[in-house]
Amino acid sequence: MQEATAKERLLKKIRKALLLKRDNPYPNLEEVPLYKESDEVIEILFAQNFTAVAGNFVFCEDEIQLIESLLAITEKEGLRKIYAWEKEIQKILDRYEFPYFRGDTEFQKAEMGITKCEALIARSGSIMVSNGDLAGRRLSIYPHVHVVIAYTSQLVMDLKDGFELIKQRYNQELPTMISTITGPSRTADIEKTLVLGAHGPKQLYLLLVDDTFESV
Repeated sequence: MQEATAKERLLKKIRKALLLKRDNPYPNLEEVPLYKESDEVIEILFAQNFTAVAGNFVFCEDEIQLIESLLAITEKEGLRKIYAWEKEIQKILDRYEFPYFRGDTEFQKAEMGITKCEALIARSGSIMVSNGDLAGRRLSIYPHVHVVIAYTSQLVMDLKDGFELIKQRYNQELPTMISTITGPSRTADIEKTLVLGAHGPKQLYLLLVDDTFESV
């Protein structure tokens, strides 16, 4: 008699398992939370998880600290080709005469892109973005340095809370692209060596601004 192949043996085990009915080992699975509740302040939780994935976190009490932080980043990274396309960010930069490019002139030489975001996911340290703003996708992907300006009111615990913020903002006109950024671009495809910036920004900065100062 010909021996059963590995595939046949596997199928036999599956059939046998299906015939043997057992009690559900997890009867209350849907009621069990996915994560343990955290007593940590949400700002601190996000900062810890964001830096754990190689992000650069900066807390700004007001617009002055925001501009000072931007200047520090440009000096540290030696950047000159800085782009910002969203009106809200342009208003802040114009107010303090911060130099940047409004359009996409010589965008192939872009060194830093400054954008907003939709939400900050504290549980994973991720930044939720969409194509609902003028920055689109190019400004967050092409330059080697990506700077995100966000506000404490955008901090949420989980992805579902981030989607709720997006629904509140756009109502029925949801963006066609919604995704999350978790740290700078990375890959380990080449000889199992981690390389940052292979398919996008090499440096990711999150400037978190306290909402208590007057917004634009």
